[in-house]
Amino acid sequence: MTSMPPTLQSRIADALSRIRHPRTGTDLLSADAVRDIATTTSGKVRLTLLLAAGDDPVIARTVRQALETVDGVTEVTVDVGDAAAFAPNKKPAGRALPVMEPQRPAQQRVPAPTPVAYPNLGRIIAVSSGKGGVGKSTVAVNIAVALAKQGARVGLMDADIYGPNIPLMMGVNEPPMVINERIVPLEAHGVKVISLGVLIDRDQPAIWRGPIIMKIITQFLRDVAWGTLDYFIVDLPPGTGDAQLTLVQATQISGAIIVTTPQEVSVGDALRGVKMFERVSVPVLGIVENMSWFECPHCGKPSPIFGSGGGERLATELGLPLLGQIPLYPRVMEGGDRGAPIVQAEPESSAARALTQITARVTERVGALTNG
Repeated sequence: MTSMPPTLQSRIADALSRIRHPRTGTDLLSADAVRDIATTTSGKVRLTLLLAAGDDPVIARTVRQALETVDGVTEVTVDVGDAAAFAPNKKPAGRALPVMEPQRPAQQRVPAPTPVAYPNLGRIIAVSSGKGGVGKSTVAVNIAVALAKQGARVGLMDADIYGPNIPLMMGVNEPPMVINERIVPLEAHGVKVISLGVLIDRDQPAIWRGPIIMKIITQFLRDVAWGTLDYFIVDLPPGTGDAQLTLVQATQISGAIIVTTPQEVSVGDALRGVKMFERVSVPVLGIVENMSWFECPHCGKPSPIFGSGGGERLATELGLPLLGQIPLYPRVMEGGDRGAPIVQAEPESSAARALTQITARVTERVGALTNG
């Protein structure tokens, strides 16, 4: 008799059982660290990972990466919860893997902090995207560097705790100093930088008080010695999850930039990102369309290999400005891999000029909104 192939749920459980919890020494399921695992028929997976104050937050990234390799999984969302909040009602984790219902009640979250004003940070600008791989971090980095080139005092915070890549793109990798219990941000290209990517390899848990997204973002705002800034750029992870909500609940954001590519699948995700910011009363400064066309290095002829017009259609639909279109230029990626943002490395390139123009429009928009 032919045995039935393993289900998606059993493959997910098997992957989780192979991940060792550093604190307990057992696998995540045995450690009761996983709750509310849900799947859809299209292969989307969502779960809650419970972390205690002494746990390394990089576990969340390990879980996400492990599940992304599971056959049949198309998308993974890992929500981080406070283990202490679940302790009184412990129940077996990872056993039930329900299908997500459209109206499924939201999992109770750790209460968010009351929004706090940080006037020393200047104008806080969030850079977000509906999905990964659209060049959101590239846009954030180059806007920050372009602002610094204009003489502004700029800070850049990497809020993607699952995949922090700002250090690589800015060319910083040394651990920051801690003076009087405050983290001294690194500096590159005239921009002050902080990221979990330069902290997770240091055995100094006192640098942040807890691994929960809310706590990490709040500490990056409050406990980093930023000095006095004109602009504070926040590179958010893709999607509309806890990091986005935590940021808008933790402080007052001057505006958000939504990055997309011309593809309709990217535009649809970007639309949800815009609606999320609108729902929490954060003004959206506009849409940036990345990878708009490939520019032939020999003849200069543009080829829209990812389609065309998606960003403009989205901006028109929402009544928002299209801040700019950035061509697909290989040196942008190369510069990101070696810590040389394109606006600094090749300021006369078409991509750098587009990013510089986008920066000017962003400052104009945020200035009008702030002063208006």
